[in-house]
Order: sequence, then structure tokens, then C-alpha cells
Amino acid sequence: MSTPSPWSPSLADLEEIRSVSAETIRTTPVFSFGELSRRCGGTIAIKAENLQRTGSFKLRGAFAKLRGIDRSDCNGVVAGSAGNHAQALAYAARASGIACTVFMPKDAPVSKVAAVEAFGASVRHEGDSVDQCVAAARQLAEQDRLTFVHPFDDLEVVRGQAGVGLELREQIPDLAQVIVPVGGGGLIGGLAAALRAGGSKARIVGVQAAGCASFQQSLRVGHPVDAGEGTTIADGIAVKRPGEVTLPLVQRWVDEMVVVDDDAIAEAMVLLAERAKLVTEGAGAAAVAALIAGAAAPDASGTTVALLSGGNVDAHVLATVINRHETSVGRRARLFTRVADRPGGLAELLKAVADAGGNVIDVMHVRDGVALDVDETGVEVVVETRSQKHGERLMDHVREAGYPATKLL
Repeated sequence: MSTPSPWSPSLADLEEIRSVSAETIRTTPVFSFGELSRRCGGTIAIKAENLQRTGSFKLRGAFAKLRGIDRSDCNGVVAGSAGNHAQALAYAARASGIACTVFMPKDAPVSKVAAVEAFGASVRHEGDSVDQCVAAARQLAEQDRLTFVHPFDDLEVVRGQAGVGLELREQIPDLAQVIVPVGGGGLIGGLAAALRAGGSKARIVGVQAAGCASFQQSLRVGHPVDAGEGTTIADGIAVKRPGEVTLPLVQRWVDEMVVVDDDAIAEAMVLLAERAKLVTEGAGAAAVAALIAGAAAPDASGTTVALLSGGNVDAHVLATVINRHETSVGRRARLFTRVADRPGGLAELLKAVADAGGNVIDVMHVRDGVALDVDETGVEVVVETRSQKHGERLMDHVREAGYPATKLL
């Protein structure tokens, strides 16, 4: 990663940008993470940008961009986004007294649209993807003389994200490594600029989701290349193409770029919720996922920081991830059996489950598509259990009670 970048900011320049927004931008906390350290070795801490106002680091870059706008010649700002950038720009624009319009996909989650509107922005639904929304935003910017704000490929935005690195310099005296989720490269570019400008030799590792790893090929060929179509639970870093501004910064300052799959990301989200009591979106958990999966290793001597970039996760996505985890570790079981199709038949089955210590979560009758006698009905039962072994004992108990139970999950 040796391609030079023409941008070499001074520490004083970055500090001045941070100071301008100090009353609005939170200095996000750093927590030790003993459970992750025990799993992976070394000393690991987490920096909780998910606790930033609007729920992600994006607010830093949005404020930095708006700081340089000539308001006497500005009719407003516009952007295309499905989530974090939209909320950050809307918040920053309201605080700066600037009108804001955001283009969001037609199927954008209602909760995210509501959050953007709550910050005073005008939301327009255009197209089915973020790319189409960005194109529409650019067109409106040209048509109405608005200022287009790119989510990452803008040097002013990158300067704002550098605040994360400035805080890490102050919070972690023995910082040896920082692991950063990467979408378009604005966060890791700004963070790296701050650390290198301050003389830090800490190792900087970027993490991308396997479903949209746009930097891998781009770094090999030396220019931005589309990653192609792909899906990932980490929608906040699902960027198909690195930026023209950000790719050279990554080439110059980032030591390694790794990839993690959605299984590791989902596991990291649950670990953070259960053990660190922090809710993150898929993108926000990517750095922890890299450590869990072994894609990145903690430093042997100093402190390794995993950056949690955002926490704006839809409630149903979080519930799905947690339920999936509960099943995988044996805390939920789904079984199918047959019961007598008469009053009390189901109650007797549920009593057998209760006697075995299972907590029934859901019950569904199944009368079609299975072989049943005339006087029988099929039943699927989702049961909460204490462990894998407890689930096995529960199944044995149900069978001993006379029910031919089959475990489905």
C-alpha cells in the first residue's frame, strides 16, 4: 500500500477542526473489554462511536463539511443515504441553521426515515438503491444550487472523521493497534491521518464485510473498482466502490485490510449486547467480528482498540440476530410432534415440556403436508432452554412422555 497521497494534514489543523464542533460532538468513551481479551488474548478495548449523537461517527464529518460552507451563498445541503449519513447531515444542518434535503430509497426503514425527519430534513424517496439516491441528490444540487455532501469521498468530511483518531491519542497512551470498520474509507482515512500526524506508529487495520469488500481489488490494481453486487448484514459499510479521495489515504496509511463474513458479524453484535451492554449495527460490530473470527489478532504488548462505528440497527434485525444466536448455542429449540386432536391434547404436551424445565415461546398447529392419523394434529413448539444439554434432556423427556418428537432447530 505505497501509493502516495497529496494530503498531509498537520495535527494543529485537525485539532482546530475538532474544536469548532466541540460543543456538539461528543468525546465517545473507551471501555476495556475483558471477555474479548480472554477470548483473543492481549489487551482489547472498544471505542463506542455508537454512543455519538445520531448514533454513529458520521456526525463528525457532516459538521466539518458544513463548517466550510459560505452560508450567504448556500441555498441548502443535499445528500443521498439510507441511514447514518442522512441522520448526521440532517442533525448538523439543523444545528447550523441550513436547510437540508435527503434522498432515501423507497424501501428505507420507517424508523430511519422518521429519525431524519425528526432532525428537520426534507426526505424524498427516489429509486431502489443508495446509488440512485446519490444520483438524484447530485442532480437536485445542480438544479437548485444546493451543496452536495458526499458521505465519505470529500476531504472536509475526512477531516471531521479525524476527530476519532485525536481522541484515541488522548485516551489510550499505549495504543498499539486500532481495528476500524471500512465502507467508503472516510472514517479510517481520517483516523489514520490523525494518528500519523501525531507521530503514532500504531498498526491500523481495516475491516470489510465479505458481501461487499470493495477495497480488496481496488488496492491490488491501484484505483477504485466496483465490488459488484453483494449483500451483507453490515449495510452501513456496504459500499460498492472506494472513493477517489479515500483510496490513496488507505494505500498510504493503513497497514492491512481484512474481511469478515456475516456469521462473525452477527456473533459480534450479540457478544457486544450481552457482555458489553452495547447495541451496535452490523457495520459497528465489524471490528469485533474480525477479532472473534481471527481475521485480525490483538497486539502482544500494547492496547488494541476495536472501533464500534455505529448503533443504528433496526429492532427486527437485532431480534433476528439474537434469536439466531440463541438457537445456535442451544438456548432455543424447535420441535415437531403429533398430539391427539381432542380437548386437552395440546395441554398434555405442553405439561411435558414444562416438567422438563422448558419455557414455551411459540406454538403452531400443522395439519397439512405431514402424515397424520385422522384423530391427530401436528404441532411445532419453540422452546427456550438453558443449554444444549438441557435441550437434549427436554427432547428425551418429551419422547418418554409418549410424543414422537423431532428436533427441527
